[in-house]
Amino acid sequence: MHEADKEFKVIKADKEFVLNYSMNRWGLNKKANVGPTSESIRKCAPESLQQWQEYYFRNVRSRQQIVALGKKLYRAIKNAIVYEERFYPKLVDSITEEDCIKYMLDLVLKRTYDGYRKEFG
Repeated sequence: MHEADKEFKVIKADKEFVLNYSMNRWGLNKKANVGPTSESIRKCAPESLQQWQEYYFRNVRSRQQIVALGKKLYRAIKNAIVYEERFYPKLVDSITEEDCIKYMLDLVLKRTYDGYRKEFG
């Protein structure tokens, strides 16, 4: 291995990486978009993911609002990320609108719940 190769760690991008990168880049996970998830889940103190989901959609944001964020994420990927040379075109092309919607729903529901359970479980 060359000395120059030791200095750089190659990160293999996958769908998850592109979705996460794009969501953060456009701030779609910010409180203004997804609501106060940490505060809300503590207030809810759910015993199950289903309980958290029901509370979230009733008190924080609607399912339609999160679906709209997923669609916004998809447009950002297809209108900007696709032109960036850092990602393989086939990888970006493989990302669907449904992938983006599922990612946003997973982020605000399952990942928030998983984090809550680790903290308070």
